[in-house]
Amino acid sequence: MLPHRYPLNLVDRIIEIAEDGKRAVGIKCVSANEPFFQGHFPDFPVMPGVLIIEALAQCAGAALVGGADMGGKLAMLAGVDGFRFRRPVVPGDVLRLEVTLTKLRGPIGKVAARALVEGDLVAEGEITFAIADRDRIAF
Repeated sequence: MLPHRYPLNLVDRIIEIAEDGKRAVGIKCVSANEPFFQGHFPDFPVMPGVLIIEALAQCAGAALVGGADMGGKLAMLAGVDGFRFRRPVVPGDVLRLEVTLTKLRGPIGKVAARALVEGDLVAEGEITFAIADRDRIAF
């Protein structure tokens, strides 16, 4: 469902997608051998908040672009709003990624996003995305 590959594939498994594509739940098992832990921080490994946001965005992409009517499309991160981080995510944690579509107007949409570890909220905020045709993206 997702075009991401190692080392930037941050969703290990999608465990739920609503039939209407408006909600998804994914899992990211955070292991000590993730490449970013080598430098963030070597003596106290913490998953960077920006990568938690990226994992949530990838989960949203799986829900939205995984639908049959979205073939050939790519959901691209367009903005983040109001993110709060409640506690560090460390090796051994299992991130539960929950995203719910709150707005979709043309190719632009927003999702409410939450990341939890063992039922405790670790991060939440809103992600804006743009849906683009893969073959029309200019570089």
